[in-house]
Amino acid sequence: MQSQGKIVVASQHYPPDPSTTAAIMAEIACRLAVDHEVVVLSGTPGALPASQTGPGKPRVVAVKNLMTGKAALVRRALAEILFALRTFFALTKVLRRGDVVLTVTAPFMLPYAVAAAARLRGARSALIMHDLFPDVLVMAGLLKPRSIVTRVVRAANALMFRALNAVITIGRDAEGPLLRYRGMTANKIRFIPNWATLVPALRPIAADNPFRRAVPARFIVGLSGNLGFTHDPEIVFEAARLLRRETDIHFLLSGWGIGFERLKQLQAESNLTNVSFVPRVEDAELEAFLAAADVWIIPYRKNVAGVSVPSRFYNLLAVGRPVVLVSEPEAEAALTVVENGLGWVVAPGRPEELADAIRAAAGADAKAMVDRAVKAAAKFDRGTAMDAYAGVIDELLRNPELEGQR
Repeated sequence: MQSQGKIVVASQHYPPDPSTTAAIMAEIACRLAVDHEVVVLSGTPGALPASQTGPGKPRVVAVKNLMTGKAALVRRALAEILFALRTFFALTKVLRRGDVVLTVTAPFMLPYAVAAAARLRGARSALIMHDLFPDVLVMAGLLKPRSIVTRVVRAANALMFRALNAVITIGRDAEGPLLRYRGMTANKIRFIPNWATLVPALRPIAADNPFRRAVPARFIVGLSGNLGFTHDPEIVFEAARLLRRETDIHFLLSGWGIGFERLKQLQAESNLTNVSFVPRVEDAELEAFLAAADVWIIPYRKNVAGVSVPSRFYNLLAVGRPVVLVSEPEAEAALTVVENGLGWVVAPGRPEELADAIRAAAGADAKAMVDRAVKAAAKFDRGTAMDAYAGVIDELLRNPELEGQR
């Protein structure tokens, strides 16, 4: 007999927001709405796309939210606290005993509000952990490892993890850091990797690619997407500087975030001839842009393992491109690269190693690696992920403790 409980999805980012998080949460909400009543508490104003409306789709309720630039840290923190508080009060009105509420770590204050509201109303709660705080802020140098703020957040995490019924990780490397918290138990953790939004298939290098035509070099190194606090723009630019006399290698950069602002600042100061910037690429042009490069870089700072997983990674594989990943070898993306032979893993903070890996990529016969990339992307399937999310939520509707299967 199917539970009568409903599902509430709480997310600051939801369509029409164009972010990856918004797309992921919408996919999950729509899949859950196939079998259950789903209400979405969204922090994104505006009209929904047609694909997100109609019978059998979630009902979306707007929560007032002030979106700020990522660089405006104080204003952003205040806005996120206000959004979390508003979501808490909205949840206390909409949740009933037996319901399940699903949320995500964006903004990082939101899961605390969700876990508290669910506990207060006798509902069950699940968190999709895209980033682990305060570790992300420590990794970015914004917090000291033993600061008062760091210790307060860790204490709050212990209470939150105790209250949550399930934590869904997108990387295998997250389990260790989670289990250091007393409030977390192994039976609560579920690993569901993200998926490629593009169909996995080889996109051959084409001279008439609109993003490639303006670049005279034979070999193009790409960097795309959001560069936030966890990323290292300096290592990319320093590698480009080290390779500036190798005229057959060119860097093609497109994205947003504080990391890209730093890259533009560095380029304004140095004016490297082997670096080009492209305005932010819209979804309709993403496939062509990703197919323009021969290899893609994902540049993380130190201590990324267990803290963050690059969602862009799977689309790079889907178009059949090797990657050069800057991270520790135990990080989820690094494990996937090494296990499947998909590229190179470079230690953080070592631009000379990044330059060497790019030279190796430029001189390699990439055919086998390209084939492996497409094959690997096919394993990260949207349908498989959606069924896994539905399975976790169904189990929560039946059993709040998620005992048993792992």
